[in-house]
Amino acid sequence: MRIGIIGAGRIGAFHAATLAVHDDVASLVVADADPVRARKVAVAHGAAATSVDALFRSRPDAVVIASATAAHPGLVAKAARLGIPAFCETPPALDLAAAVAALAAVAGAGGLLQVGFQRRFDEGYGAARRVLREGGAGRLHTVRMVGSDPAPPPPASVPLSGGLYRDCLIHDFDALRWVTGEEIAEVHALGANVGSAVLLDAGDADTAAAVLTLDSGVLATATATRYHAAGYDVRMELAGTQDQFAVGLGSRTPLTPLEAEAQPRRAPWPGSLDRFAAAYRAELAAFLRVVQGAQPNPCEGREGLRAMLVAEACEISLRERRPVRVDEVALTAGVREVLA
Repeated sequence: MRIGIIGAGRIGAFHAATLAVHDDVASLVVADADPVRARKVAVAHGAAATSVDALFRSRPDAVVIASATAAHPGLVAKAARLGIPAFCETPPALDLAAAVAALAAVAGAGGLLQVGFQRRFDEGYGAARRVLREGGAGRLHTVRMVGSDPAPPPPASVPLSGGLYRDCLIHDFDALRWVTGEEIAEVHALGANVGSAVLLDAGDADTAAAVLTLDSGVLATATATRYHAAGYDVRMELAGTQDQFAVGLGSRTPLTPLEAEAQPRRAPWPGSLDRFAAAYRAELAAFLRVVQGAQPNPCEGREGLRAMLVAEACEISLRERRPVRVDEVALTAGVREVLA
């Protein structure tokens, strides 16, 4: 297959490296708004470099969209109109209206869109999903999620990221839905700014916490921060009436036990591309199989919208300082039609 990559930043370069050595990829084309950056990534992986428009005109077999978030909905819609299967990094858009429009374009064209929730392809999260379905935890009653970045994103990218809830915690929201098999019914979110004024000036929190209530009444907590210099830390704990299980707890977790019997630690994960490297590769391998008709889509566009609804509910809760029902956000024009 001939695959196009749109976006030659950090994640785009990682995807290029993955696809360049995949047996099912005969050729790779890299496009970016910055032609110098596109050429650099292309040369590094034996690919061709071109503009975004030229890439679409060449009609590749599929495209991987790893551009800035603001460009995601337009690129998704264009790929759909041209009949080109697309993989899109998260979040699918900066706001609900743009996400709904893009997904409506995909549905209208009968297109194929897979969303990049890589935790669905991580060994630990997959094991957690199996444990719950096999009853290993007993009756689930509590889920605790932690997400800590070593440092904030570059100042120039902060206004373009979508914010802490849309950019980071959206992965926790999807993982919670996927692992438990339940929908998130209500959120109560708080945020704080404890570091640089850059995030505050952009209207974003650098530290956040949310209490999430699932349809069955299970309670979940999700916390996130941009300031954890000890290393990248993403964990999920599932507590039931019979047992508790943890994802992401190991020798590379940047968490220092204070008891005497603490186990030796290894160097922590520097970032998400290190912690979830295998999962990122697995989701692209799955995408290629989906394009070839060899398996069903493991994470279609509506999954991205459902997680985004939770992020939007958190933004409203943070702003208005109250609990918010996710259904309240879903009343936004067009959301229910796309999710139907």
